[in-house]
Amino acid sequence: MGRAVVLEEVGRPTVLREFGVPGAPAGGAVVACGYGGICGTDLHLQQGHLPVPTPLVLGHEGLGTVRELGPGLTHDATGAPLREGDAVMWASSIACGQCPPCRLHREPTLCENRRTYGVNRSITDGPALSGSWADHIVLQPGTTLVRAPEDVPPPAAMALACAGPTVVHALYERRPVRLGETVVVQGSGPVGLAAAAFAQLSGAAKVIVAGGPAGRLRLAAAAGIGDVHLDIAGAADPGAVLDEVRAATGGAGADLVIECAGVPAAVAQGLTLARRGGSYLVVGQYTDAGDTLLNPHQIVHRQLDVIGSWAFSGAHLVEYVRLLPALNARFDLASLVTEFPLAEHARALAAVADGTVMKAVLTSTA
Repeated sequence: MGRAVVLEEVGRPTVLREFGVPGAPAGGAVVACGYGGICGTDLHLQQGHLPVPTPLVLGHEGLGTVRELGPGLTHDATGAPLREGDAVMWASSIACGQCPPCRLHREPTLCENRRTYGVNRSITDGPALSGSWADHIVLQPGTTLVRAPEDVPPPAAMALACAGPTVVHALYERRPVRLGETVVVQGSGPVGLAAAAFAQLSGAAKVIVAGGPAGRLRLAAAAGIGDVHLDIAGAADPGAVLDEVRAATGGAGADLVIECAGVPAAVAQGLTLARRGGSYLVVGQYTDAGDTLLNPHQIVHRQLDVIGSWAFSGAHLVEYVRLLPALNARFDLASLVTEFPLAEHARALAAVADGTVMKAVLTSTA
C-alpha cells in the first residue's frame, strides 16, 4: 500500500489516504517519491481558482527513485540508460501531440488536452497514485523522465522544481536575458528567485528583486540570488519603493522586467519599471486572480514589448536539470527548502499560505 495526500473536495482540507501500488504500465514507471514540492498553484487548486477533478492526489513536482520500469522504457529523455534505483525527476504534464497548438503552432505548453500529474488526473481516472504528494507515483507513457544529477542534493534540486523549468520556458522561448542587461524581478517566491538566478547566470549586469515579505528577501540575499532586494509587500508606501527600484536601475528603468508576483496589481506597477523600448515579461499570473486597472499609455509611451509565458514542457525540465549543477554551485539552493513529513501536509500547506517558508517539500521514506 502507498500513502497519498488527497484533495477530496475543493475548499476542503487535504487528507492522507492509502492506495494499492500497481505495476508499472508499458512505457511508464513506478517511482518512490522521496520529495514532493508544494507550489503556490497547489494552494490555488485547493481554493478553486482552477477547475480540477476531485478527488485528486496533489503534487505536480517531485524527485524520487525508480521502483519499477515498465516494458519498453529503457532510457531517460536525454538518452541515458534508466535502471531501478536511479534518482529521477519528471515533467508534470504530457502534451497530446494532436491538437492545433501541438501539431501546428509548436506550442506544447498550450496543449488543449494536456494531462498534468497532481492537477487534472482524478483518482477515478486511471491510477490513483498520479500525484507526487505520495509514497509512490505511477508515471504514464509519454512522461518526460530524466535522471537527477548525482552531485546535487535532492533538496537543492527541489528548490526550484516547478519554478525553474517555468522560467526556462520564459527566458529561453519567450524573452531571453541579454548580456549586460538590467533586470527587475517582481516577486520573491520560488518563481521570482528562479527568474533572478537565471538572469544572473545569463549575464545580467544587475538584478533587482522587488518582493516580500522581508524574510524571503533576506533568504534570497543570503543564498546569493539577486543584487538588490527591496520590500514592496510590507511597505507603507509602495510608490516610494517603486521609486527605489527605478533609482536602482540608474533612473531610466530596466531593460527587462519579469513579473513573478502573481498579484494582478503588480502588472500596472511593473509596466512603469521598464525603460523606454524595454520588455515586460509576465510569468506569475498562472491562475485567474482577478482583474486590475492599468494605463495603456505606459505600454505605448515606453514602446514596450509585453510578453506572456505559460507553464513549461518536458524539454524545459530537461534544461533545468542540466543547469542544476551550475545553479547549485553559484547559489545556496538547499537553504530555500523546508522539509515536512508527508503526514504533516496540513502544516506544510499552512506555512506556504502564510509565507513563513520559501519552498515547502513533503518527504517520504518509502
